[in-house]
Amino acid sequence: MKVEKLVEIIGSDFYTGVPDSQLKALCNYLMNTYGIDSHHHVIAANEGNCTALAAGYHLATGKVPVVYMQNSGEGNIINPVASLLNDKVYAIPVVFIVGWRGEPGIHDEPQHIYQGEVTVKLLEDMDIKPFIIGKETTDEEVEAAMADFREILTEGKDVAFVIRKGSLSYDEKVVYKNDNTMVREDIIKHIVAVTGEDPIISTTGKASRELFETRVANGQSHKYDFLTVGSMGHSSSIALGVAVNKPDQKIWCVDGDGAVLMHMGSMALLGANKPSNLVHVVINNGAHETVGGMPTVASAIDLVGVAKACGYPYAVKVDTFEDLDSELKAAKERNELSLIEVACSIGARDDLGRPTTTALENKVNFMEYLKTL
Repeated sequence: MKVEKLVEIIGSDFYTGVPDSQLKALCNYLMNTYGIDSHHHVIAANEGNCTALAAGYHLATGKVPVVYMQNSGEGNIINPVASLLNDKVYAIPVVFIVGWRGEPGIHDEPQHIYQGEVTVKLLEDMDIKPFIIGKETTDEEVEAAMADFREILTEGKDVAFVIRKGSLSYDEKVVYKNDNTMVREDIIKHIVAVTGEDPIISTTGKASRELFETRVANGQSHKYDFLTVGSMGHSSSIALGVAVNKPDQKIWCVDGDGAVLMHMGSMALLGANKPSNLVHVVINNGAHETVGGMPTVASAIDLVGVAKACGYPYAVKVDTFEDLDSELKAAKERNELSLIEVACSIGARDDLGRPTTTALENKVNFMEYLKTL
């Protein structure tokens, strides 16, 4: 289905969401049509954030907004859907567009398997009526579904289009880039060179994939790394849990700007606890690159200032490998919670692989290694 037709059928003039590779056609259409425009299109920090923003739009205009997201974001919308949008509370109508990762019978990554199994059930449990769009779904079928949805929306209830893999298309291209010169995979190689045998907790997406392949290229064990392949935004909290229970061991968290934004409250928790053995490295390319490159707001905010305001004793930003190496070495010797923000370009090599070990194997090997420290 052409994404332009889906947008026409829905008939809304306000979209907010968190980008998803399954919805890349929609995301690129919105960027080409609106860019980032607070009146028409906002890329938010997390899916609950989107839902609340959509509610505010409805309160101010009386119109129906659209929230788009990967199905992993359903967990983030449960609270606002149940306690804000629901017709037993404020009866705020919203159209959700949900990318269906991990659909049963379709090969996907391990973090999507269970989420895919419960995607439709979770929507139904939240009293959100779903309609599934696949490659064979016709425009007429979607028009009929939307006609049904409009009746539901007038009752203050919510609805969702669930998008199967490859079901939306958009012919125009969007190029996402910034002016930074440091490549993320090279940044990770520099981190690995300094950390040695220190444990690393790495964030969702390409950063973990590049860390895995760096270990392969170096002939190193994967036991040093916990790859947070799902649960976006929680790597630093996992690292905190490890650090406070291994106080004599330096612990590193390799994070991303989109992940930090998604659950920025974790920085306040880190700053309040001040684990002296934790180094928080945030690779900031100002983009949700793993799912297509759509922008985050991280390029426009002062992450170092945020870290210091949260209580990090030390925080710095670097944009050269010389400065990165210097700060990594200093952080390894420093007995204080430290943040290193690294300005990064957008892009990865086309042949980047995925971890060849299972998530369970990763956990077991990492835990066994931690026992030796």
